[in-house]
This record gives sequence, C-alpha cells and structure tokens, in this order.
Amino acid sequence: MNWWRTLTWAGTASAVALTAHSLVNARALRLPPLDPPPVPGRISVLVPVRDEEDRVEACLTSLLDQLSVPDYEVLVLDDASTDRTGDIVAAIAAADPRVRLLRSDGPAPGWLGKTHACHLLAQAAGGEVLVFVDADVVLAPHAVAAGVDLLRSTGLDLVSPYPRQLADTWSERLVQPLLQWSWLTTLPLRRAEVSPRASLAAANGQFLLVDTAAYRDAGGHAAVRAEVLDDLALLRSVKAHGGRGGVADGTALATCRMYGGWDELREGYAKSLWSAFGSAPAAGAVGAALALAYLVPPVAALTGSKAGALGYLAGVVGRYAAAERTGGRSVPDAFAHPASIAVFLGLLADSWRRHGRGELTWKGRTL
Repeated sequence: MNWWRTLTWAGTASAVALTAHSLVNARALRLPPLDPPPVPGRISVLVPVRDEEDRVEACLTSLLDQLSVPDYEVLVLDDASTDRTGDIVAAIAAADPRVRLLRSDGPAPGWLGKTHACHLLAQAAGGEVLVFVDADVVLAPHAVAAGVDLLRSTGLDLVSPYPRQLADTWSERLVQPLLQWSWLTTLPLRRAEVSPRASLAAANGQFLLVDTAAYRDAGGHAAVRAEVLDDLALLRSVKAHGGRGGVADGTALATCRMYGGWDELREGYAKSLWSAFGSAPAAGAVGAALALAYLVPPVAALTGSKAGALGYLAGVVGRYAAAERTGGRSVPDAFAHPASIAVFLGLLADSWRRHGRGELTWKGRTL
C-alpha cells in the first residue's frame, strides 16, 4: 500500500523534525535565577479561589514564606465558594496583615468566573507587578522574587514560569506531561515572545507575572472577560498592544496538581480544549497533524516498518527530553507517548461535542 508507506514516511519526518525543534527549544527556554536579588517596589500576589478548601491553605502558606520580597501583599478573592474556602482564608488573613480577603457573589453578566475574579483582584492591587497564582499551586520560597527578576531583567511585560505538573494516576501521567511537551515541541520560544501572532503564544495562569502598566494598557481581564483560556488571551492582548511575553522554566519555582484522576481531568479539559485552537477546522487540522506524526508511525512499526519504528522513537525521545527538562517522569512514561496522543485527541473531540451541545460546566456554573 503505497499510500500507507507515504503516510508513514510523512509522519516519521514530522516526528523527527518536531523532536529536533524541541531539543533546540530546551536550550532556549528561559531559566529564572535560583538565588534572586531582593525585589524593589511593591508586588501584588493575586489568588482567585472557588471551592478550594483542600488546597488553599498550602498555597497561601507558600506565598507567606516568600524570600527577597520586602514589600508585597497577598489578595485573595473568594468567588462565592460553597465550602469552607472563605473561612480558611479569613483565618489566615486575621493572623497575617499581608493577606486581604475579598469576596464576590459571582461573575457579572458577560464574564466568566475566573476572569471576573482576576479583574476584581487587579482593581484592588497596588503593586508594580501583578503575580497571579492559582489555589492549586505551591510556590518555592524564592519563586516570586525569581519571577519578578526574570520579568524585569528580560524586558518582558508578561512571563509565565510553567510549574512542574504533578501527576499520580494513569490518566494524569498520560495527559498532563503534554502541557509542557506541546509548547516545547511546536513553539519557537524566543520568536514567540515578540511576535503579535495569536498562534505564537503560550502561557499558564497557574503562575503568571505581568507588569501592571502593561496589564492596564492591554485592558486587563476586562479585555478577555469571556475567554475560557484567559491566560493565553491575556498574553495575546498584551502582545497586541505592543508588549512582549511568553513562558519560562518554572520547574524549580512551583508545583501544581491540576486534577485528581480521570473524572476531574476529563471535565477540566472538556471546558477548555474546544477553545484552544480557535475554531473547529483548526482543531481538526491540529488533531490530524498529531495523528500523522505520533500515531501513524507506531502503528506502522507494529507491522515491521523500520520507518515507523524511527518515527515512534523520535516521539519517545521528544517526550523524554521534555520530561527531563521540566521535572516530569520520563521513564517509562515517554514510551507511552502514542497512547497520550490518542487520549488527548479523544479529549479534544469530547470537548467539541459537549461544547456544541451546550453541556459544558465548571464548578457548578454553565460555561
């Protein structure tokens, strides 16, 4: 079957090229300092929370242990939690004057919950740099100082030090490493920092620092109020207004376990994957390209194709290199890369199906 042989060679060539690109990117990835100097000026750390009673205390404890940041505030907005989140934050705020608890009854019309919470936090902040941190993130003691130093020393307006993703269950180990792998493999990192093209953007709102003036010039979260992927949208807005920004290596700065198993993971990806690529045709094109590069070669390898075996190994090497660079589990997980891609494509299709039916919800709210 000549067509299958052609597909196999095309997939292998793509996998080899993408892996080579990821190895170049691994060297270009910005690395924050491990021993940053003291931070001048006031810094605002902003934490939106909703139903995070099992996570918020560890997050805030890490924020209050920050070093080399003489003047900072921690603002926490409780977005109409239905559990003990607000009470936990209130107790911490009563014991430490750096923490201030704000409360919201929910998003205004036309807003999503997180964008509205971040908007209110930014309005109340008085810092020269805004540091957005999700409640499921735990920061190292030098994280804020290192992030601010990286932001200022590079001249960037927004920087997103990507936290090390913790993955325990089989579904997390298959899917979560694709977060860092995806932008290390496909995005020209240094060019992406300065390019205004929307497709050349990567950010993670789990730990994101932005210059306050640049944030306000770009319209802040008000400009991205209805965006599910608000972190990417915020970066694109900053760049559209002449700013620069992108991802950095946050492996030594922060850890995050986003989901606690298959059910949480599926719901989490369902709410956002449909918007990741801009449109259904674009999502279909990305899915086809991933299948060509990372599913066709290993299937061909099972039939004895040497070209397919080469393509499979290229995918494994790329996944292995990304894990080693970002603190993930490299062995044996890298060898399951085709399974990771297959599960991801299933999640992408599920997200579009549920979006089309209007079935998407998150933390009790319809999206």
